[in-house]
Amino acid sequence: MNPLLIHILALIYGIPFILIGIEHFKEPQKFVDIVPKYMPFALFLVYLTGVMEILVGLGIIYPDTREITGRLTVLFLLAIYPANFNMWINDVPFNGTRLTTQGHLFRLSVQILLIIAALGFSGDLQKLRKN
Repeated sequence: MNPLLIHILALIYGIPFILIGIEHFKEPQKFVDIVPKYMPFALFLVYLTGVMEILVGLGIIYPDTREITGRLTVLFLLAIYPANFNMWINDVPFNGTRLTTQGHLFRLSVQILLIIAALGFSGDLQKLRKN
């Protein structure tokens, strides 16, 4: 694939992670609300995942760290999904909005697409396709 196109796609992928990461610090309560009750230190986890989201965005954008960041992003996206699942099964509103089942399915689909894209940025998707 054209390196310029990869850089543009990395910007499109990375910038939202940075913005959402910053949002964890600007309005942490909306994220605290969706942390499953069985997970301790919800506010700490919100700040931690905010830092991680910012690092994901920067790591994907910066070409020299894109491969390892793509792999770590897959793990990160899997690790944070329990919050989304908690929203779904307990009908927890996010920022005052309750999602329908279709909304949660859409959100899950986006999560899967983000994982596939992360695998693409790491180069692992191409390796899987060759096998």
